[in-house]
Amino acid sequence: MDGVCLGGQEKSKHESKQLTAGRRAVGKAAAGGVKDRSPNRIAATPVESVSKVTVGGILADTSEPDAPVCTDEGSVNGSLPQHESVNHSAGEYVRGQAHVHGVESFWSMLRRGYCGTFRKMSCKHLDRYVKEFAGRHNLRALETIQQMFAVAATLTGKRLVYKSLIQGNGLSSGARDIAA
Repeated sequence: MDGVCLGGQEKSKHESKQLTAGRRAVGKAAAGGVKDRSPNRIAATPVESVSKVTVGGILADTSEPDAPVCTDEGSVNGSLPQHESVNHSAGEYVRGQAHVHGVESFWSMLRRGYCGTFRKMSCKHLDRYVKEFAGRHNLRALETIQQMFAVAATLTGKRLVYKSLIQGNGLSSGARDIAA
């Protein structure tokens, strides 16, 4: 289980658009995710903030109550049952079976898509970007033709109307963009 903040660096923005109200997470969108190692699947979604309540909610929705949980040393992961954590700041990345490499690999893939392909992701549609990347991650073990059939099977009987696309179900207020 892990969380991530997505958005450009403040120093890369024009001076008039920089937010000087805090440190690294200011002006960024947050997402939380859980990776199940046995089927090698990820569940991720945008959240209002990376906190114990929001990320823990994703865990509660996607896993068994008594499942072992591995996290990094972040304070959001406080009192979980069967919880192990690794301390990245002390140079510890793996302890036995405890690590978060799988979900951090997913965040890395999402960030590469943000910096490379999309260049700018609207908070209004961030849930769609995150779901797209989670779907790609969950299908990556299949052959290309199997991936295409799996995607086509989910589209059967569905229709994307422009009006429903622009009305979206974004986070908080409006469609502020995550500037690159």
